[in-house]
Amino acid sequence: MSTKILTIDDSKTIRLIVAKAFKTYACTILEAANGVDGLACAGREKPDIILLDYTMPVMDGYEVLSKLRADPNLKSIPVIMLTAEAGRETVIRIAKLGVRDYLIKPFKEELLVERVGRVVTLQSKSVKPNGVRRFDDPISILVVDDKPAIGAQIKGGLADTNWKVNTVEDPELAVDRCREHGADIVLVSLTLAGEAAYSVFQNLRGQPNGASLPVFGLCVKALAAEQSRAQQSGFTGIITKPIDPEDLKNKVCRALKLETSYKYFQQRESALVLKLPKEFHPEVAQAVSGCLNEQLTATVDAGCDKLVVDLSDMEGASVPVIELVVNAAQACEQFSLRHAVVVTDLVKGAFRDYEDAQNWLFAKDFDEAVALMK
Repeated sequence: MSTKILTIDDSKTIRLIVAKAFKTYACTILEAANGVDGLACAGREKPDIILLDYTMPVMDGYEVLSKLRADPNLKSIPVIMLTAEAGRETVIRIAKLGVRDYLIKPFKEELLVERVGRVVTLQSKSVKPNGVRRFDDPISILVVDDKPAIGAQIKGGLADTNWKVNTVEDPELAVDRCREHGADIVLVSLTLAGEAAYSVFQNLRGQPNGASLPVFGLCVKALAAEQSRAQQSGFTGIITKPIDPEDLKNKVCRALKLETSYKYFQQRESALVLKLPKEFHPEVAQAVSGCLNEQLTATVDAGCDKLVVDLSDMEGASVPVIELVVNAAQACEQFSLRHAVVVTDLVKGAFRDYEDAQNWLFAKDFDEAVALMK
């Protein structure tokens, strides 16, 4: 669900600043220009947090806060007070009514986000409501490296995805760039001058929701000591140079828990098709195995009774591939599903030594596979 933020302030400028500060987050921004309208909105919308101006016409912030605390349905809503009065008496007065924090005007957007992030959960708009993202969803990656060629390599290696890569060469600008463009994952060069990489890491961790932001170190593969230090310091992991695009994609997928099963399973006519790619690697096996039962359950529930395992793009069948197909066949038995395997003659020969595969149905294409299962 979207986080509801109610701003009660007679200044339109302040309300605009608040709306702009949270534009990259999954937030619903509610506004009221005076205390009376603000109380009515709070009662109607039940916001997750209220940003309350201290000095307003009609009903000032202190009176609004008093009425909020007196209402059983509203008293638990956290309030951050916005005030131009920094005097000790003012601070003590509002503190007695239990505000969670206060900000002195004028304030910076990043400070506002930080204070709100301490009280409620802020979620990037790139995250879907159910928390599940797919490999083909837009993903924002920030690369902090003083060597432009590295950013270019990463952009080129991810050109076939919907992922956006932003780069910054000056580590002192990294946090601002992350805040400005948003980032789902950050890659920081461990060879930045001095302790810059670790300063960037600590500064990112200090941002709202920074504790959950995946931060990888970029490092030459041979520099084992630097990699070890980074991991001990809390970096999510290491991306080695030169950049291997597939390794990078796999690590991003694991760090962000991206859904990839859709790349391998498709519903076609009366059958579920499991198509394995030409380039088979452990991540494929993990993705398929992790959702196989779920896919078969949905297939049976939809009234289908067949599984077609398509290996037609593969030039050979390694032991892990065969083991995956055997597991799929065994799962079909549990679900009372018929199954057939689409293979070339070369790949078909790889199954000859497997007793479990002796009675399988092998076909040259999908139509033949379906016909054999009738």
